[in-house]
Amino acid sequence: MATTLGGPLIRLYLNRRLKHGKEDPLRFNERLGITSIPRPNGQVVWMHAASVGEALSVLPLVERIFKAFPDWSVLITTGTVTSARIMAERLPAPAIHQYVPADTSRYVRRFLEHWRPDLALWVESEFWPNLVIETRARAVPMVVVNGRMSKSSYSGWQKRRAMIGRILAAFKLVLAQSDTDGARFEGLGAKAVQVPGNLKFASLPLPADESALAELSTSIGERPRWLAASTHAGEEAVCGRVHQALKAKWPQVLSIIVPRHPDRGAIVAAELTDQGLCVRRRSLNEPIDDTTDIYIADTMGELGLFYRLCEIVFIGKTLSIVSADGKIAGGGQNPIEPAMLSSALIFGKDMSNFEDISCTLAKAGAARWVADESELAAAVETFMNDPHLCQQAATAALTTARSEADVLDRIIMALAPFFTRTPPTPQQDGDKQGGSSHARA
Repeated sequence: MATTLGGPLIRLYLNRRLKHGKEDPLRFNERLGITSIPRPNGQVVWMHAASVGEALSVLPLVERIFKAFPDWSVLITTGTVTSARIMAERLPAPAIHQYVPADTSRYVRRFLEHWRPDLALWVESEFWPNLVIETRARAVPMVVVNGRMSKSSYSGWQKRRAMIGRILAAFKLVLAQSDTDGARFEGLGAKAVQVPGNLKFASLPLPADESALAELSTSIGERPRWLAASTHAGEEAVCGRVHQALKAKWPQVLSIIVPRHPDRGAIVAAELTDQGLCVRRRSLNEPIDDTTDIYIADTMGELGLFYRLCEIVFIGKTLSIVSADGKIAGGGQNPIEPAMLSSALIFGKDMSNFEDISCTLAKAGAARWVADESELAAAVETFMNDPHLCQQAATAALTTARSEADVLDRIIMALAPFFTRTPPTPQQDGDKQGGSSHARA
């Protein structure tokens, strides 16, 4: 009711996002549930992945579905321009990518009436109520894949148990990342929960352009270096001060910073220049020379390149720093990606979005926790002082990342019954709420 009554405001919001470059002008109609692509013949599995991380994690699953169930077509939806660009580059043919429709009944019904999915897989935990309820009304089996429920999300949903209970009741199965996630889903009312493991362990190492890697390796030479990956506002200033502390012992040290949002590159550069540091930006093709203190990698899709260049990696969005606008960035970013490329890892105190993985890596000796700026500087210094210790941590990270390589087999085994069953009619398996006029035989 709220989204129906607020339809004009939602459209205004989408138009504003379009004006500010946050929507794709050439494919904006997809956000309204309108497409120019015909539905494939036969059965279609629809996979929804919210953003870049979820979309990347699901790519191995898409490839395995094509091999295991060749008669099925794959439709994948995401919600951001960045994820759409990455899907255009990496999504295996003949899978189809679409932007997810905005969550109003009108747009959702258009989307579902066109694509008529036979199975819906929701990646991690982004639940849009209209999409869930309307999909269930068409008797489409739904499964949560790689289900994640952070501590903060769990606490928030506990205050809205009626809503989350109805949403989770629409899913036939929840495949959780970890025992902790599985218990939280069950605690909120999910009826069928399995824990096959984290799908991110099945991802291939992030790619890197070989010529760019060779060029940067030559520019950096033998300089000691470390990487701050996927940083958020406030963390770059910390990294600048850490660099100054390290420079007292290693005058040639190079700090590489990859902001989570590349469009912040100019702001980050100005902030660090004000600290008296010599800063270069990759987006401006500024070269690294002997005077460069900080190299800001403010480009898209090159994180794999910098993981290969730096053995010591600090994971951003973990220091819980209050930014100028009052926001606190916490929860962390995916540590499996650098682990797969043999990195010695450093986490801030808030890795709550990846709590089980980060604890496993720390117990294996692959990662160190730091509470603040001084501890971050000390951790980087420890790894730089002791190359053998650094190599041990990097090896432990790779071993841990490879330890769950068979997770994809377990997920496919759990999903197989949904690909082989006869699609039910709404009368057999559907939630009649919402009206039978939207149901598909």
